[in-house]
Amino acid sequence: MGAADRVEAYYDALREGEPLAPFFAPVDGAVKVGISERLVGGDAVAEGLREQTERTTDWSVGSRDLRVTERDRHAWFGDRVSLAWTDTERRIRYEFDTRWTGTLELRGADGSSADGADGAGEDGATAADGNGDRWQFVSMHVSTARAL
Repeated sequence: MGAADRVEAYYDALREGEPLAPFFAPVDGAVKVGISERLVGGDAVAEGLREQTERTTDWSVGSRDLRVTERDRHAWFGDRVSLAWTDTERRIRYEFDTRWTGTLELRGADGSSADGADGAGEDGATAADGNGDRWQFVSMHVSTARAL
């Protein structure tokens, strides 16, 4: 699976309400910026994504301009995405035109990064998910021109 396929698989997982944490490298330097949050570190990203999945449903993710550049062990992407979901706690439907950018790293089968650093998180999980996909987000930024 290439980096572009990995980004699209993330969109699919979001639509289906599947776990999103396996898409992110479990490293201290991981960063995920959403419309109204900033998560830093693999554990914080994983926890934030678990909470998001628990309290949201009915995701619509419409990619309109995905561009991915892949080099040896790193890739970056940008996209314009129509994004909508329902907050199950507040019972509110949100809809946004968003801009996405991010960086992925090709992790070793043992979870190591390109420089050989340990990729295991505190729970011992490695970067490769259950499907053996080794492209992992190390940063993602989702923004919109209007506030949440």
